[in-house]
Amino acid sequence: MEIRNFINGKWITDDGLETVPVVNPANGEQLATVPLSTKAQVDEAVAAAKRAQKSWALVPAPKRADFLYEIGYKLKEKKEHLAQILTKEMGKVIEEARGEVQEGIDMAFYMAGEGRRLFGETTPSELADKFAMSVRAPIGVVGLITPWNFPIAIATWKAFPAIVSGNTVVWKPATETPLMAYEMAKILEEVGLPEGVANVVFGAGSTVGTAMIEHPDVKVISFTGSTETGSKVAELGGKHLKKVSLEMGGKNAVIVMDDANLQLAVDAIIWSAFGTAGQRCTACSRVIVHKDVKTELESMLVKSIGQLTIGDGLDPTVKVGPVINQAALEKINRYVEIGKKEGATLLVGGRVLSTPPFDKGYYFEPTIFTDVQNDMVIAQEEIFGPVVSIIEVASLDEAIEVNNSVKFGLSSSIFSQDVNKIFKAQRDLDTGIVYVNAGTTGAEIHLPFGGTKGTGNGHRDSGQAALDVYTEWKSIYVDYSGKLQRAQIDTEN
Repeated sequence: MEIRNFINGKWITDDGLETVPVVNPANGEQLATVPLSTKAQVDEAVAAAKRAQKSWALVPAPKRADFLYEIGYKLKEKKEHLAQILTKEMGKVIEEARGEVQEGIDMAFYMAGEGRRLFGETTPSELADKFAMSVRAPIGVVGLITPWNFPIAIATWKAFPAIVSGNTVVWKPATETPLMAYEMAKILEEVGLPEGVANVVFGAGSTVGTAMIEHPDVKVISFTGSTETGSKVAELGGKHLKKVSLEMGGKNAVIVMDDANLQLAVDAIIWSAFGTAGQRCTACSRVIVHKDVKTELESMLVKSIGQLTIGDGLDPTVKVGPVINQAALEKINRYVEIGKKEGATLLVGGRVLSTPPFDKGYYFEPTIFTDVQNDMVIAQEEIFGPVVSIIEVASLDEAIEVNNSVKFGLSSSIFSQDVNKIFKAQRDLDTGIVYVNAGTTGAEIHLPFGGTKGTGNGHRDSGQAALDVYTEWKSIYVDYSGKLQRAQIDTEN
């Protein structure tokens, strides 16, 4: 199968472009080839988007929303088909793939509802016979750069609020997972989204992403990926005075206090740490546990890990699938070796699985280190794999201090039955998302998604807050007094 770019409502064949294979990480099977586009394809897509945006912005927002409703229905109709493709190209287990497609469905319907809101404000004027209000206005062409770990959900978090707000989109998906973008483009075509409103250009971030950021007609860049790359996006975007929204890394922790429901905490840690093989920006990679329950919690975790099945995510009995590719496998293994050298105790796991039936895919054992010191590399840096560090603390204050000591600030969690501890933690944990008696994953689409410090730059995906990324506030004053009135200027009686 040969994937093509989708530009101005058409599938573009360019035989001159280099292609790379799309590989199933579970078994090494080649699924397709994807083009490595150049600046020329980006220019073509941006030109189409710019032409389309003028007329698209004039379409009433409820009519723009109608397209999102139709997209949502199509996603719902094709949910199982899409989930199967998602598991094949990304590796996450089938129940998670279905959940990711459901996120896209939910976002379509939620943002379609914004087509009848997109609220501004009316406010009294300080002057007589004068009316004051603010409204949201579209910005123009939006560039989207999305990662491989959530190839459909994150794209919908970004594209749907942009489109319903009256912008047009140029989307660069990850080259590891282009099939979901291809399927989404087919849905856009099926619902009759006007030509140029949404365009998909495949290729490397260094080429396609850079061209989008540098293009003078792309007014907004929304990026999800590593903190290292996001920093470069921000630097280049700032040079070109772009509005840049960043959602980046995490080093998320579950705090387990001495009064916690330990079984509930264990279930949540296992799901948060090893779901998607730990390849989520919200994955639990630290467990900060009170010293009085540490030994018991560790014993329960080891027992639960022993019950996890590893393999091809299309098998519904499998709970942990592969990591995305060989480079990811090697990176995870390097961090495990670092943890050993730092003196952490390997409690369980720690190995690349390379014998049959794992020899053709990219599998790493669910891994837990204990006796981890807070200043160790494995406690501070994002590993992006199924590796957890257990850190012992003696109090809630110490737990909060440890949680907040990393350079990231995406998600955190606390398990306790004490309402006073819970309210203190949710106030003092410095992350953009806080869970109480739940793991670090599971954000819902109608709330803001994003974080602090090295995780983001103040913007949010998802929820009504996402509209702030893709709209400008316009203040409007209507003076019907028939005379010149000057605000803030003293006048004589």
